[in-house]
Amino acid sequence: MASVSYHIANLLEKMTSSDKDFRFMATNDLMAELQKDSIKLDDESERKVVKMLLKLLEDKNGEVQNLAVKCLGPLVNKVKEFQVETIVDTLCTNMISDKEQLRDISSIGLKTVISELPPAPTLLATSICKKITGRLTAAIAKQEDVSVQLEALDILGDLLSRFGGLLINFHPSIQHALLPQLSSARLAVRKRSIIALGYLVMSCNNSLFIDLIEFLLTELSKNSSTSTTRTYIQCIGAISRQAGHRVGEHLDKIIPLIVKFCRIEDDELREYCIQAFESFVRRCPKEISGYINSIVDICLEYICYDPNYNYDEEDDDEGMEANGDDDDEGESDDEYSDDDDMSWKVRRASAKCLDAIISTRHEMLMDFYRTVSPAIIARFKEREENVKADIFHAYISLLRQTRPTVSADPDAMEQGEGPVNLLQVQIPSIVRAVHKQLREKSIKTRQGCFSLLTELIQVLPGALADHISVLIPGIIFSLGDKNSSSNMKIDTLAFLNCLLSNHQPFVFHPHVPIIVKPIVSAVGDQFYKITSEALLVTQQLVKVIRPLDVVCSFDFTPYVQALYQSTLFRLRAADIDQEVKERAIACMGQIISNLGDSLQSELSTCLPIFLERLRNEITRLTTVKSLTLIAASPLKIDLRPVLGEAIPILASFLRKNHRALKLSTLTCLDVLVRNYGASLTGAMMTDIVKEAMISDIMKELPPLINETDLHISQLTMNLLTSLSQIDRASMNHIQTGILPQIMELIRSPLLQGGALNSMLEFFQALVATATPRLGFKELLEMMTKPIYEPQQFSSSPSHSSLALHKQAFYSISRCFAVLTVGQISGAGQAIVEKLIYDVKKSGQDSIKLFGLLTLGEIGKKVDIDSSGELLKVIVGSFSSHNEEVKSAASYALGNVSVGNLPKYLPFVLNEIETQPKRQYLLLHSLKEIISCESVSASTISHIQPYIENIWTILFHHAECAEEGTRNVVAECLGKLTLLAPIELLPKLKENLSSPSALTRSTVVTAVKFTISDQPQAIDSLLRGSIGDFLHTIQDPDLNVRRVALVAFNSAAHNKPSLIRDLLNKILPHLYEETKVRKELIREVEMGPFKHTVDDGLDIRKAAFECMYTLLDSCLDRIDIFDFLNHVEDGLKDHYDIKMLTYLMLVRLSHLCPSAVLQRVDRLLDPLRSTCTTKVKANSVKQEFEKQEELKRSAMRAVASLLAIPDADKSPLMNEFMSQIKSNVELSALFESIQKDVASTPSETSLMDTH
Repeated sequence: MASVSYHIANLLEKMTSSDKDFRFMATNDLMAELQKDSIKLDDESERKVVKMLLKLLEDKNGEVQNLAVKCLGPLVNKVKEFQVETIVDTLCTNMISDKEQLRDISSIGLKTVISELPPAPTLLATSICKKITGRLTAAIAKQEDVSVQLEALDILGDLLSRFGGLLINFHPSIQHALLPQLSSARLAVRKRSIIALGYLVMSCNNSLFIDLIEFLLTELSKNSSTSTTRTYIQCIGAISRQAGHRVGEHLDKIIPLIVKFCRIEDDELREYCIQAFESFVRRCPKEISGYINSIVDICLEYICYDPNYNYDEEDDDEGMEANGDDDDEGESDDEYSDDDDMSWKVRRASAKCLDAIISTRHEMLMDFYRTVSPAIIARFKEREENVKADIFHAYISLLRQTRPTVSADPDAMEQGEGPVNLLQVQIPSIVRAVHKQLREKSIKTRQGCFSLLTELIQVLPGALADHISVLIPGIIFSLGDKNSSSNMKIDTLAFLNCLLSNHQPFVFHPHVPIIVKPIVSAVGDQFYKITSEALLVTQQLVKVIRPLDVVCSFDFTPYVQALYQSTLFRLRAADIDQEVKERAIACMGQIISNLGDSLQSELSTCLPIFLERLRNEITRLTTVKSLTLIAASPLKIDLRPVLGEAIPILASFLRKNHRALKLSTLTCLDVLVRNYGASLTGAMMTDIVKEAMISDIMKELPPLINETDLHISQLTMNLLTSLSQIDRASMNHIQTGILPQIMELIRSPLLQGGALNSMLEFFQALVATATPRLGFKELLEMMTKPIYEPQQFSSSPSHSSLALHKQAFYSISRCFAVLTVGQISGAGQAIVEKLIYDVKKSGQDSIKLFGLLTLGEIGKKVDIDSSGELLKVIVGSFSSHNEEVKSAASYALGNVSVGNLPKYLPFVLNEIETQPKRQYLLLHSLKEIISCESVSASTISHIQPYIENIWTILFHHAECAEEGTRNVVAECLGKLTLLAPIELLPKLKENLSSPSALTRSTVVTAVKFTISDQPQAIDSLLRGSIGDFLHTIQDPDLNVRRVALVAFNSAAHNKPSLIRDLLNKILPHLYEETKVRKELIREVEMGPFKHTVDDGLDIRKAAFECMYTLLDSCLDRIDIFDFLNHVEDGLKDHYDIKMLTYLMLVRLSHLCPSAVLQRVDRLLDPLRSTCTTKVKANSVKQEFEKQEELKRSAMRAVASLLAIPDADKSPLMNEFMSQIKSNVELSALFESIQKDVASTPSETSLMDTH
């Protein structure tokens, strides 16, 4: 401490030196000391430092003054409160000094102090703010010196933006001081007063806000001078931008006045009026709805407002030469200067306002295409570059709004006049308007054109197919050196890449001769970014000039060498940018894949370079992908010269800790083995070399087969299957390393899907190799050993009576069955008989379960019950004490029935009717039959004769009291309806009027199973009748309403087009079900305790789940404010519903931030109460865990709200954030959530998709 004081005293002494350099260095050293976290000053040192720094503010040397001001920032947090007050008092006094330099430096000092004060409402911040505010308002009100006023207004703005909430007592005096400044003679004073008022309205109380609005409306009504009217309108716009949710209720008075002022012949006034409209559109979306059409009309009128220019002349002179245009421009500059022409500001404001309307009014998309779109296209000819950029941006916003309708609802294309169809009709007009601009000198204009066309292609791929010939000259023009900057070339190449990728190859063939030269030139450009983009275009162009997936007569040979040589030059270069290296490799891979047969003599030069790049850690992944592409080419490129070296390198990649590299390498090796396996034994490859190469691969495979990464396991087994087919001898070595890993994986509860299918294929291929000790019987024995000899394995869950996990039985039975079916005419039959015997006689549940599942899998493929013994065994297993065995028996009966439908189906149907105790299991068998017979037209024909009988039997059980049974009946009915929709859907609909609530609930659940995300024959019929089924949302029975909501959710998720037009009728009833109903809450006595049961919870949960789904699929059909009301209620509901509404808030914050921002204060209260609730100390562990999970989810919602632009301007939000930061536990939780949110996008982008 003493040494610090001594050092500081030494510096202070130097600051009094007459030498300015000494003073400067001492101040600089003090700055360095103050920035150290460890420094602590005693009272005397504090006083001296503060006194000296304030003295240095009056130093004669400007650099010393500047450093002294900078020192004030860190000093504020190092000294005691009364010293900060001393600093502030002195600075405020200096602010009204006669010396201009001192005034300026003091105002900078005050801003520095304000910016360094902690954001939380501490005592220090409160007292400093109060001290400054009084002095500032006095300085503003006096109006003696304009420069003092300007500085004071500036500082007041800073103060209000950071600490508006602390100054509530001063708000009336601040407003009183600011309002007269709006009519100041100085425009700068007015402008800064508007900024300060904008910050004031964020935290002032409602009565003060109303006074402000009333004042502005009164002044606007007087309209005493155009100059002050402009200011008042600007002020209303600023207030709307900062506190739009408060302006909304006053719009009815504001809008008519602003519309009136739009008609006054004053361009600046018009600009401010339209800017005010834009702020209302963005910040008061609900209240402005009734005025949108009027605002659109005004904007469409003024976007064309250009009184000093005649566009018709320009159209007449279109054919003129470029030089002629230059001369004309020069002459017109002499004759007329448009420096005084402000009409461009009106046009720009109109374009921006239209942009805002288009971006926020998705529901008006159809109207926009009819009225706004043609008007904007007509204005592409705008002469002012900046205005044109905004016009382009408005049209791009329109296209972006169209994109969700294309992706979310593919059926819309079929429904006549959708937005996409209207856009399609306008494409010729767009191209006509844009192609002229593509040859303009202005780079900004051309970039705007390419951005617009790129967006158009992304909305409608193939849209420009008929206009390529018109666009190509503009593309070539922008790729020329004379007319373009580097950025222009990059943008042009990016557009050309998008154009080539999204259109059929044949539309470009007539233009290839003129496209190739500038692209080859761009590949050779000195600037690496141009080269990189050009290589992408080359890669795409290669696919265009010779597509391999369609027959094409285009002669590509004249261009092969030019494309190859330009890419080879870049491929060889070692001293180039990483991105260029990678793209050169990818491009060359495409060239060899598509044009390799015309480059036979060049392969010896090119392929060795791939080997070099394969050895390089930075380029190896891209090279592996390119080799895969070449190896898979139908041109059968000769890779033998490099295989000897490439395969060991590729094999070594399999042990690297790099998932994407492993995945790509496995795919590459598989393609190489399948396409080049036979040629490995040719003249160029001895058996020893071939064996060594395969051995290199095989020894790397065992560690890759495990349950931790099923995708890698799947690709590894695909590679093994390919190896077994080209080299049977290689399978001799799998018993030690590979097969034990596969046998371990087959017992994994995680094995399913693609990995399981790969395993089935491998086992079939392995049996076909006839490898010694790995025949049919040996493999079956290995698979079943864990079931028949469980004591040697420890894979079973500790609580289970089964030897393995349930899923493992399904996996082993499928593998076992696939091998047995292949041998059914021989050894397979004996195996089947043994399985039947095991099920019948074994006392172990594991063996019974396995036997039943396997018999089911085999029986699905072939009829194996010639003696009738099998059926008895399966039915006998229905009586097992083990639920899993019963379930397996049900599964087996269903599958065996598929193998011989006429024999078994009548038996199953009869049993359903006559055996009520087994009904549930038998219905599951029936469901299995219907599912298996639904896969193709031929299988449907097998079950067709039985449909009517099945239907009748199912409806006998539709009223079953057991909900599980009803759900199976409903699934069977739904799947059956898909087989004969024309006959069965009307029958299903008839039962909606059943007097039985249970039947109605079964019917509605059945409809859920007719809706899938794939196109179905039933879709057109469903579209006409789904409304009748969903009408049950109003059913008197609670359970029927719940299943109706579940069906509605399924439709909204899988086929939104079915329900979009019904939302107006359905939503009010959906929202009704989100409310808590007291009549459904009851108390249940459990011994000495009373427990509350809410029978309405399930239906509320279903309703909120529907709301969440609608955000993804039907956002444009929802009144978002009505929606938010119910989300707000959900935030105060039960745990499960809170979790759902937190997820909704996260989605809403991204999808419609402006609407959420208007409600942010109301949404924060329930979030805050969740985050600050403490669980009682004597609660059970689950209660603590639940509360922690709630807190995390609530915090995630808060983080999303905070990410909305301008959310940090809400006083309630700032107060809540301060509360979080002041609580150690909440602060740590919030920081970890913010890190998660920040890392999520990057994690998804890192996932390998190849």
